Amino acid sequence: MKTPVASEPASHQQPELWRQLQWVAQVLLHIRSGVSGTAALEEVPLPLRPGVQSLAFAVLRQLGRAEALRALLAPRKPSPPADALLCTALALVWQEASAPYEVFTLVNQAVETAKRTPAMRAQANFINACLRRFLREREALVNATQNMPVARWNHPAWWIKRLQTDYPEQWQAILEANNRQAPMTLRVNARQTDSASYLQQLEAAGIAAHLSGASGITLNKATGVQNLPGFDAGWVSVQDAAAQMAAPLLLAGLPAGARVLDACAAPGGKTAHLLEMHDGEVTALDIDPERCQRIEGTLTRLGLQAQVLVGDAAHPKTWWDGRLYDAILLDAPCTASGIVRRHPDVRWLRRETDVAQLAQTQAALLKALWPLLKPGGRLLYCTCSVFKAEGDLQIQTFLAHNTQARKIPSVGHLLPKSTAIGDAVTDNQGIDHDGFYYALLEKSTV
Repeated sequence: MKTPVASEPASHQQPELWRQLQWVAQVLLHIRSGVSGTAALEEVPLPLRPGVQSLAFAVLRQLGRAEALRALLAPRKPSPPADALLCTALALVWQEASAPYEVFTLVNQAVETAKRTPAMRAQANFINACLRRFLREREALVNATQNMPVARWNHPAWWIKRLQTDYPEQWQAILEANNRQAPMTLRVNARQTDSASYLQQLEAAGIAAHLSGASGITLNKATGVQNLPGFDAGWVSVQDAAAQMAAPLLLAGLPAGARVLDACAAPGGKTAHLLEMHDGEVTALDIDPERCQRIEGTLTRLGLQAQVLVGDAAHPKTWWDGRLYDAILLDAPCTASGIVRRHPDVRWLRRETDVAQLAQTQAALLKALWPLLKPGGRLLYCTCSVFKAEGDLQIQTFLAHNTQARKIPSVGHLLPKSTAIGDAVTDNQGIDHDGFYYALLEKSTV
C-alpha cells in the first residue's frame, strides 16, 4: 500500500481530522481493490490508527448510501482517490444526528484533505462543490436514495436478495444488526479463574461489564487488551459469545483423555477453549505456517499446549498419523457473512460467486475429515456465516450422502443479536453474539 503524501509533517498533538480522513479514504481505496480492511489498516501509522479505524468502520457501514448519493451528485464518477474521499465524507455526514463531528467541520476537513493530497488536489474544488450541494439539498437527495435497497441497507444487492430468500421474516433484522457495532466479549480461562471472580477484577479496574453465558463476560464499552486485568497472564481472551459455543458443544460427554482435532484452527481461539475445558490430546491444524505461529502465540499466553501442525485439512495423507480422533472441530472457511458487524469490509469484498465456491471447499473438508473420526465420535461443523448454503443446506447434503452420520440437536443458524433459528440451545438465548452456524454430527458404530 502506498502511503498518502501530506504537504507538511505530522503534528505531535491530536491528529488533524483532515489527516485522518486522508487515511480513511486510502483504506477505502484499497478495500475497493480487494485488500482486506485488516491489512489496509495495518498500514496506517500507529498514532492515527484508532481514529482512522473508527471512522473507516463508520464509512463502511454507510457506504451503500454514500455511493448512491455520490452517483446523484456526480453521475460521472471521479478518479478513484477522489471518489474514495467523496464517498468517505458523504458516509460520515449524510445522517447529521449520528455524524462523528459537526457536518460543516467534516466537509471543510474533507476539502482540506483533497488540497493536501497530490492525487486529488486538482479535484478539490469539485469535491467541495459536491459536498456543499449535498448540505444544501440534503433532504431531497436522501429521499431520492431511500428506495434503493443498497442505499437503504448498505449491503450489496446480491447479499440482500440471498438473505431475503434464506430468511423471509428476519432478513431486515439481520441487515440492521450488521450495521451496528459489535460488543467486546471475553472468554474466561477456566484453568486460571472463573467468570464471577474476573468480573470483580474488572469492577476493581473501573471496567463495567456483565456476565454473558457460561464463561463469557461482555464489556459495556470496548477497551484495549492492555487494560484488562491479567490479560498477559492468560486469564481471559477476546472471543465473541457465538464462537464460545464451539468447545462446550463438541466436548459435552467426551471423556478425559479423548483425542481431539481442531481443523482450520488459526488463530487458535477455539483450540485454546478446548484446552481450557478438556484434559486430553488436542491437535491444532492450519494450512498457513504464519497463522500456525499465531496459534502457538495464543497458547503460550494462556499457558496451554497442543500439537500444532501445518497442513491442508482437505488432504489428510500429508499430515495425519493414522490414529482416529474421538472428536473433530471443523471451523470451515466461509464468507464470514455472520461477522459483518465486526468486520464491515467483508460485505464489500465478497462476490456472489464466493458463496458457491466456499460451499464446495466446505463439502470437500467434510468429506476428507469424516473418515478420520472414530465410530461413535463426533464432528462439530461450524461457520461464521448466516447463509444457508454454508449451513443447513451444506449439512443436509452431507447427511444425504453419509448414512453413518446423524445430526444431534445443536444450535443451527444463529443470527446476530441473539436470534436463533433451527435446533436452538435455549440456554444461550438472550446473549449478544455474531451470526454463526453449528451442526453436531455423530458417527454410527455399525
